[in-house]
Amino acid sequence: MGTTRVFIHGLESSSRGTKGTYFRKKYPDMSIENYPGSLEERMTKLRRILSEKRDIVLVGSSYGGLMAAMYACDNEHQIKRLVLLAPALNLEEFKPYLNREIKVPVILYHGSRDDVVPPEPVLGIASRVFQNLSHHIVDDDHPLSETFTSFDWDNLLGD
Repeated sequence: MGTTRVFIHGLESSSRGTKGTYFRKKYPDMSIENYPGSLEERMTKLRRILSEKRDIVLVGSSYGGLMAAMYACDNEHQIKRLVLLAPALNLEEFKPYLNREIKVPVILYHGSRDDVVPPEPVLGIASRVFQNLSHHIVDDDHPLSETFTSFDWDNLLGD
């Protein structure tokens, strides 16, 4: 069984948003689901989808980044790599994870002009929790609308 690629959209997005559409076209084997409802409902669905998977490359955008980070903290043994796009780690829901030390590779991209999720506090939180963190501030907004497609996705999602 090879790498399992998963994308988790943000709070006000869906699997049919810009990123989901991009991934679906470029990586047809990627799991791209809709995650509606409360955080607990979303996490229950994510746990069900990933329960039997291993070697997971988990990509989460904004609120989906929060979900991906929470899942990785609870299931580190299943995760191969975590790619976080302007993750909402500054929300109260991530506080129980602040004393974790996660060793899987984590690549974080955040827009310097993000007015939804502030980059500085997120970097502080990510640096504290993720021991193998690669952090990139790009000249972009919260959705990373100008730079998202320029990221080296073949390498980020590769085996």
